[in-house]
Amino acid sequence: MLVGERMTRPVLSVSPETPIQDALAKMRKERVSRFPVLNKKGKLVGIVSEDDLLHASPSDATSLSVWEINYLVSKITVERVMTTDVITVSEDTPLEEAARIMADHRVGGLPVVRGKAVVGMITQTDLFHLFLEMLGAREPGLRLTALVKEEPGMLHRLTKAIDKAGGNIVALSTFAGQSSEDREVTLKVNELDEQTLRQVLQPLVIEFKDLREIKF
Repeated sequence: MLVGERMTRPVLSVSPETPIQDALAKMRKERVSRFPVLNKKGKLVGIVSEDDLLHASPSDATSLSVWEINYLVSKITVERVMTTDVITVSEDTPLEEAARIMADHRVGGLPVVRGKAVVGMITQTDLFHLFLEMLGAREPGLRLTALVKEEPGMLHRLTKAIDKAGGNIVALSTFAGQSSEDREVTLKVNELDEQTLRQVLQPLVIEFKDLREIKF
């Protein structure tokens, strides 16, 4: 799955000249936590987060009255607090690559560009929604987490055993195991009872870490 399939659009943005109080009000109204900053020609010149706006203050504020501070803050624009070294991705970037970039750089969102134009934003929230889908969080059924051997064909054997028993897999994800020799698998299965699912997978599983029924 690619960024272009999951990014948020249309693009919500602010200009460098936008007062920080106006940008913060717009952020809260739109329920987002960052804006790409576009100049009058539509060129990406920065990105500003809610934290950037909340932490903005006049540099000589220590000797000023509350009224003077509020006045000076009202004059601060996005250009003063935005980050100009913007990390971007394209629409054809794999989602896991976008997630890695966000994690490595400790940012919560990335502008998505097509050429020089900003066409969307991919954020932690977009990835969180995808995570819910991957784990079948909105689907009823048996949720199983098990440790299995890291070897070719293991997923095929697991899914074949469930299919042979009449089960229907609605979600399947794999994660790092306890060592290089094993892997953790999480499945959401319906059309089977808990005892049958455990029985058919027992020969293939090193350890059942969790097995529960999810109802809605």
